Amino acid sequence: MIPVAFDYVRAGSAEEALASLGEHGDEAKLMAGGHSLLPMMKLRLAYPSVVVDIARLNDLSYITDAGDHLAIGALTRHRDVEISDLVKEHAPLLAHATTHVGDPQVRHRGTLGGSVAHADAAGDHPSVLLAMAGSVVATSASGGERVIEGADLFTGFLESSLEPTEMITEVRIPKYTGQGWNFQKFNRRAQDWAIVGVSAQQTNGGAQVALVNMHPTPIRATAVEEALAGGASAAEAAEQAAVGMEPSSDLNASVDYRNHLARVLTRRALQEAGIS
Repeated sequence: MIPVAFDYVRAGSAEEALASLGEHGDEAKLMAGGHSLLPMMKLRLAYPSVVVDIARLNDLSYITDAGDHLAIGALTRHRDVEISDLVKEHAPLLAHATTHVGDPQVRHRGTLGGSVAHADAAGDHPSVLLAMAGSVVATSASGGERVIEGADLFTGFLESSLEPTEMITEVRIPKYTGQGWNFQKFNRRAQDWAIVGVSAQQTNGGAQVALVNMHPTPIRATAVEEALAGGASAAEAAEQAAVGMEPSSDLNASVDYRNHLARVLTRRALQEAGIS
């Protein structure tokens, strides 16, 4: 399908992009890699009157050690996250999960900030952000910067707590150097969205687990985490993976099948991560 007609603005700086958002509000959408926005526009799920191209803002592409966390610019390409030595050392779950995003063409164009901002419950990065207790820096021309915890970012189907005039400028991932982790993704083809997926991160005090495509929003598997905290084994805790979830039924899987996959993949993830 052909998208509804729109005006195109190529931002030369973050300030220009934020000024466009401030001027047009929710009539404007940001585009970096375009792999999420353009398909939605073609399907008429999104129909902005203004598209602001931020793909050339190189100052928002970086990966730095910020002490207790990694600071990753919102326009950092998936490929740069995938091969970063810093990410591999301190946030290996993020590095590994990124290798499962789309195909090489997608990973060379798509951005971490765009993936998170899209707030797709079937996406890989939102679940990683939740499992690693990450956060984002949201910036607007009028309000400056604010930090949004991952747990507060996703509010509904393809919806987030970002204001129409805000853009994500940085993603912050706590360091988990030497901690166990695992990422499970069940799909029909390597480049497909997950039918169900699991991100599991071991912490000093227990474990954090998030599920892919098991709820209208990206979501933590709190029942699994609580079972582990109460002394349950990985296999016992995994039986709670579907508790509180609202998976949908589609051509790929029924609700019962998704619930089954969630339990199986969660058990595998916990065991592979050494969480018990």
